[in-house]
Amino acid sequence: MRQITHERVDQPIWSVVLSAVATFMATGGALAQDIAAPAAEPAVTGATPAISAGLLPQDLSPWGMFLNADIVVKAVIVGLAFASLITWTVWLAKTLELYGAKRRARVGVRALRQARMLAEAGRDMRNTRGTVAKLVTAAGDELGMSADLPGDGLKERIVWRLERIEAAAARTIARGTGVLATIGATAPFIGLFGTVWGIMNSFIGISKAHTTNLAVVAPGIAEALLATAFGLAAAIPAVVIYNVFARSIGGYRATLADASAEVMRLVSRDLDRHRSQKFPLAQAAE
Repeated sequence: MRQITHERVDQPIWSVVLSAVATFMATGGALAQDIAAPAAEPAVTGATPAISAGLLPQDLSPWGMFLNADIVVKAVIVGLAFASLITWTVWLAKTLELYGAKRRARVGVRALRQARMLAEAGRDMRNTRGTVAKLVTAAGDELGMSADLPGDGLKERIVWRLERIEAAAARTIARGTGVLATIGATAPFIGLFGTVWGIMNSFIGISKAHTTNLAVVAPGIAEALLATAFGLAAAIPAVVIYNVFARSIGGYRATLADASAEVMRLVSRDLDRHRSQKFPLAQAAE
């Protein structure tokens, strides 16, 4: 009986010990979690919240940024692209025009230098066209109309007609270059306007999204800066082409001035022949 009673007494003691051990282990694990949690809190609090990939732009190429840009920025970029197209069109047209005009002027000056009389130069240029041929024709017409007049004011009248022809030729050859100057002067400011407008929209988006994460802000700013890039791409070639044309037109006008000087040299020679009574003045105009 005593043995049975001892076994009955010992059984609750072991149960209590096992229960105490299990309770201690569970309490220790909870305390460990509670201690580890505050240590990890600062890192979680200071970290930037994760942003869904669906909220970020997927295409950051120039075409993709153009499609995602504001309507005002799009209008600025389209206008600058059109201005760039005008620049290259004017470059092609004026290059061909200047090449032909300068070549004809050089040929005309060589013919004038080889001629002995104005009438001879007129016969050599009868089937040619160009400003030099107009100069010779104008001088010959004035000689013919002044055949019955004293030769005192003849040179002045011829010089006036030649100057008007030179001025008209200079205006014609310079036509279209003013557009290049306008594009070169205004395109950077138009692009800057598009950039300012795009950055304003980006800041408004920051205010609405309540976030300053660069992944959200940077695409809008990049789209805005695209307008400035287009402005510079339109302005730089326009300025360079305008300066090239200005120098080329200056050389063409100098060639026309040489042609006028050669015409006046032939007129002066014909007047001296007329004074020596070797041939009538009207013959020089034929």
